[in-house]
Amino acid sequence: MTVIIIIAAFVVVLAGAVGLVVWTRRSQQLEQPPAPPIERGGTEAPGTAAVTQAPPAEAETPAPAAPAELEPQAEPEGLAQRLGGARSLFDRVRALRGRSQLSAEEYEEIEEALLRADVGVATTTTILDAVREQVAARALGDGGVTGALRTELLELLGPAPAPLSTRTDDGKVAVWLFVGVNGVGKTTTIGKLAAREAVAGHAVLLAAGDTFRAAAADQLETWAMRAGCDLVRADEGADPGSVIHDALHRAASKGIGLVLADTAGRLHNKANLIEELKKVRRVSDRDPGQVTEVLLVLDATTGQNAISQAREFAQAVAVTGLVLTKLDGTARGGVVLAVQRELGLPVRLVGVGERADDLLDFDPEAFVDALLGD
Repeated sequence: MTVIIIIAAFVVVLAGAVGLVVWTRRSQQLEQPPAPPIERGGTEAPGTAAVTQAPPAEAETPAPAAPAELEPQAEPEGLAQRLGGARSLFDRVRALRGRSQLSAEEYEEIEEALLRADVGVATTTTILDAVREQVAARALGDGGVTGALRTELLELLGPAPAPLSTRTDDGKVAVWLFVGVNGVGKTTTIGKLAAREAVAGHAVLLAAGDTFRAAAADQLETWAMRAGCDLVRADEGADPGSVIHDALHRAASKGIGLVLADTAGRLHNKANLIEELKKVRRVSDRDPGQVTEVLLVLDATTGQNAISQAREFAQAVAVTGLVLTKLDGTARGGVVLAVQRELGLPVRLVGVGERADDLLDFDPEAFVDALLGD
């Protein structure tokens, strides 16, 4: 009996010891701080090579880059910096500033600069004859020969043109009709003008009258979205006159006072297409619309060929002014002088870049001074 009691007591003591050991180990585990969680997007501690695991991101379609013309712009450059090669042709002429007499060779240098700038033979001859007369009469001012040249260029260009007109009879919608051959920049010019008019607080509607090229209407639609303007378009091959008609009535119903109407890029030597353009002009001038401007868009890089284009369009649709595009990318900007001398059509706007603010009102003095470095 005594042996049994001793054995039982030993078992109790042993069980208590084992329980004490287990309890002690469990307590030690509970006292240890928990392991730090894995950080997501955190910074690893100094001296360690932490692995950062980010949650799987949803696949996103990258946003398209902002169009160049809508990006924030720095202060725009002056016209002298935008004239491209046309200005560089007059480097030698600028070196003659202050001279009261020129040699035959120096007159030839001026002549070459004018011809290479695409002023044209007849216009160049007129300019140089007038300069020679001033030299012979000793009628030169402080600017010398270059001052006389400046005077003659400004005489050809005339005064600064009036702003584009929106004045109509009571209740009429003003229409600016844009004409010209393919590729000269009509649609882009319309888009830039729409953006400018919208910024000025004017309600504008665009009419996609070039129904022969679906891409032209798509391009105009993009510009309309950027400028926050309404757009009227039709299926490819539709009657351009009906597009203009619908655009005028929509503008009148919504209280929009200005419609900018695109037309197909017709070849100026195609009689049937010119006749169709005359029809579009007539439709644009019917109630509730009134044409206040017909702007012929010319590509400055085409040089003297622009004159024959201008002549045909002027006879067909009573052009009120010219828009000369791509002036920044050519040395042939002197065609401005030739067109105005031969046709008497004022240059109203010039395009000197791709951005919306690169469409400028034409300033004859700024243009001449940019060429001659004044």
